[in-house]
Amino acid sequence: MSEYDYDLFVIGGGSGGIRAAHWSASLGAKVALCEKDRLGGTCVIRGCIPKKMMVYASSFNKNFKLAKDYGWQISSPSLNWEEFIHNKDQEIHRLETIYQGILKKNKVDFLYGHGKIVGPHSVELKGKKYTARFILIAVGGQPYRLSIKGENHCLSSDEIFHLKKPARSLLVLGAGYIGLEFASIFNTLGSKVSVMFRKDWILSGFDQAVREHLQKELSQQGLKMLANRSPVEVKKEKESLVVKDNTGALWKGDCVLMALGRIANLEGLNLSSAGVQTEGRYIVVNDFFQTSCPSIYAVGDCITKGYRLTPVALNSGLYLSEFLFGKNKKVFEFQNIPSAIFTQPEVAVVGLSEEQALRDGYEVKVYETQFRALKLSLTGCKEKSYMKWVVCKKTDVLLGCHIVAENAGEILQGFAVAVKNRLTKAQLDQTVGIHPTSAEELVTMRSSRK
Repeated sequence: MSEYDYDLFVIGGGSGGIRAAHWSASLGAKVALCEKDRLGGTCVIRGCIPKKMMVYASSFNKNFKLAKDYGWQISSPSLNWEEFIHNKDQEIHRLETIYQGILKKNKVDFLYGHGKIVGPHSVELKGKKYTARFILIAVGGQPYRLSIKGENHCLSSDEIFHLKKPARSLLVLGAGYIGLEFASIFNTLGSKVSVMFRKDWILSGFDQAVREHLQKELSQQGLKMLANRSPVEVKKEKESLVVKDNTGALWKGDCVLMALGRIANLEGLNLSSAGVQTEGRYIVVNDFFQTSCPSIYAVGDCITKGYRLTPVALNSGLYLSEFLFGKNKKVFEFQNIPSAIFTQPEVAVVGLSEEQALRDGYEVKVYETQFRALKLSLTGCKEKSYMKWVVCKKTDVLLGCHIVAENAGEILQGFAVAVKNRLTKAQLDQTVGIHPTSAEELVTMRSSRK
């Protein structure tokens, strides 16, 4: 008989926690999982899934306009926002019940409430103590809020999913992927949107050519880019909000979205009771997701290592289950993980940017193209797509792929395999393109910039 109540106790019912819980149970471990909110975590409840539904809802508006140029007779389409929000919430509820079923099917004990660590092998929940051979922290993240006067008048990315109606005018504070996705959604819906950010260009950390291309495209769509600015105060005046920035300029409108990144949900975990080391607002882990306390592990958006993406959390949870209760003892690889930003047009990237490759000491060759998609040829839309390969000049190995285009995420998934497996540009060139598609551009680029 085990000296512990459980083999694994998981704190957090998001993507990483649920995957680790049910997979560990399938390997024979006795598992419990606690969650203080709703099962599904950021992605399902207040992130990827509802956001993508909003992207779809807004994109119809653009397609209705394009359809007219193709001869479709469309009168005056309109969006029933309340019906959309209701249907979206129903789908989120359905997905939540699926997660409940997964835990039940795998005989994982689900405990509702806030788990607190009270030792290397102990978790306290609602006054009751549970022991486990291993503890997994998978608590995810929460929106970061800038401490300025009147910040309580701003919505976070959690609350914006529940607007009673689309904002007539929206100010987005921050130009990372979350802020730009919502800016693009509401701009496409017809809102008057401004984006305020501290630097010259949006999407800090991305390939510079991608940043410049997307900023130009979004600006041409009507988004107002307020570069080199930061908010200092938010005031409510009657039915409007007024934001004063560091230059003294004022913005006035209906809604302000604070989208300045996310931080880990570490409040109340009592990490010090087990000597779990943190760095900033995140948990420090080694290559095997082990914290400074040998019996406690952490995955997902709450750790210092890797990318804060849902597929990374899912794969981390699976990896950890196999590491603890299976036969896999390999190091989890964080290199060449693809990601997408669901602006309109989308951005999708995998591997190194041109700037990262140069910093890492590579001599690079850059292949790039800019074009107007065939779909737009009969329309007045001037949107341009951009694609780029970063290639090692010495070995011809593909180092990075960058796309700004409609369906960029769908296009990149297959090409991510090429980058992950270190294929060469010559091998890519031997692949026959599918015509006529935008994706074929990625296998037909022959002239390098460097």
